[in-house]
Amino acid sequence: MSDLKDRLRADLTASIKGRDALRSSTLRMVLTAVTNAEVAGKEAKELSDDEVLTVLTSEAKKRREAAEAFDAGNRPELAQKERDEAAILADYLPEQLSADEIAAIVAEVVEATGAAADGMKAMGKVMGAVQPRVKGRADGGAVAAEVRRQLGA
Repeated sequence: MSDLKDRLRADLTASIKGRDALRSSTLRMVLTAVTNAEVAGKEAKELSDDEVLTVLTSEAKKRREAAEAFDAGNRPELAQKERDEAAILADYLPEQLSADEIAAIVAEVVEATGAAADGMKAMGKVMGAVQPRVKGRADGGAVAAEVRRQLGA
């Protein structure tokens, strides 16, 4: 069984005992998403830590997008709740890369693949090489923007 999933379950139990409603509901939601991912597809399977991390990253992204939508809809109280949930999820995600670190990784991959001469045609090749190196540690949109910038779009 996944260590991360065990940690989520233990923290859920602790938050229920501590009567922390927001943390309890957020952890329940994440564990439900993990369970849904386990039973999705043709055959049920136990998720590895990397797969649980992918689910956590997806849930955190949903919270950020929902907060932006609530802000746009002039609903600051709901936007704040989404941000609070995202902060709880951030405790379980690896440290996020800074913009400088993303730029350095992208520059390294562009140089290694020789993609600079191909311009935007090489975006898929560069993104394919960068994504495994930043998985779970950087937002895909930020990475794509940096790749576009370095390829001269």
